Amino acid sequence: MEDVYILAVESSCDETAAAVVKNGREVLSNVIYSQIDLHTLYGGVVPEIASRKHIDKINQVVAKAIEDSKTELKDMSAIAVTYGPGLVGPLLVGVSFAKALSFASNLPIIGVHHIEGHICANYIADKELEPPFMCLVVSGGHTHLVKVADYGEYEILGRTEDDAAGEAFDKVARAIGLGYPGGPKIDKVSKTGNPEAIKFPRAKVGGSEYDFSFSGLKSAVLNYLNTASMNNEKIVTEDVAASFQQAVIDVLVGHSMEALDRYGFKKFAIAGGVASNSSLRAAFEKACEDKGVEFFLPPPILCTDNAAMIGSAAYFEYKRGIRHGLDLNAVPNLKLGER
Repeated sequence: MEDVYILAVESSCDETAAAVVKNGREVLSNVIYSQIDLHTLYGGVVPEIASRKHIDKINQVVAKAIEDSKTELKDMSAIAVTYGPGLVGPLLVGVSFAKALSFASNLPIIGVHHIEGHICANYIADKELEPPFMCLVVSGGHTHLVKVADYGEYEILGRTEDDAAGEAFDKVARAIGLGYPGGPKIDKVSKTGNPEAIKFPRAKVGGSEYDFSFSGLKSAVLNYLNTASMNNEKIVTEDVAASFQQAVIDVLVGHSMEALDRYGFKKFAIAGGVASNSSLRAAFEKACEDKGVEFFLPPPILCTDNAAMIGSAAYFEYKRGIRHGLDLNAVPNLKLGER
């Protein structure tokens, strides 16, 4: 069988990334230019600044990915790019670049769903993983509990009704003075805090047993901080962070395990930026072990936004005959499963 080489581009938020992936599971290169230091100055991602930086860096990043892979553009089977969901400006930079390169090189183009990319990071991390399985995608913009029926076939069992988990991490981190990015900083300080110190709520969404809601938890943390401040009570940052993080973990693990029980899956995976949280990874590892469920998790570098996962997803689309034309456009609110 002829090998398939995918040159992939990812620019949905604040990472400019490119990768070359062979046969969906072998990463030949994975180059990521992160803008975190730049956006830390503003306490979060500024879309206009992110877009301009993508324009500035995308040529260099793609060239480096091809060079590192020890291949050439003529060796590629297709060009892949994230076309949604994400920030419209950053998405347009990647999509425009990929379409121009597709036209110039006469290579087919494949638009990839960003969440599908996160799920497919597990195929890179574990070469033996195959559908069906259940996957929790948890990041700054998304919290999705997904039934992966087959390659490219998904059913969303639960999603957030308001804030994504990663968004809640960022907002709480800002409130307790840790700054941006919130996830890694809360993960770090929580290691010296007491997760049982403060009883924060674990939300359930009425009529949607697998959906998530983190807005109330975020508000509970803010109320706790305001009340403590008004009463001149000492605020132990580590305890607030650990208690908040534990509340998020309890909900994510609880909903996921309930869904596993109902649908009878024996394989469970996590994906997305928040999936690099050490306490969350440990909690899922134990919960799956207790249930006798096989647990899959990508390394942290494949949890945060990267192009290798986009190349993996594109390979399975390529094998299914999916191609896009030069009319491909950015779709900021693209739903999983839409074409």
